[in-house]
Amino acid sequence: MHDPQLTEAIGVYFLDMDTAVEEEVHPNEDGSFTIFINSRLNCEKQMLAYQHALRHIMDDDFSKSCADDIEKAM
Repeated sequence: MHDPQLTEAIGVYFLDMDTAVEEEVHPNEDGSFTIFINSRLNCEKQMLAYQHALRHIMDDDFSKSCADDIEKAM
């Protein structure tokens, strides 16, 4: 996926989540992705969370094995 911002293969939803969680990204069986963004965050932090999630998608992080190493690299 070259530019996931320009595709309908990503659904974005705002959920009331624990404040320790800013966003979650889930790969779907059909190759699309679902991004959940914490609705408790202010607008600026929601945008940063969205950009963070997009980076995981663009870097194909879901095919990698160690989540801790992925987060350290970001």
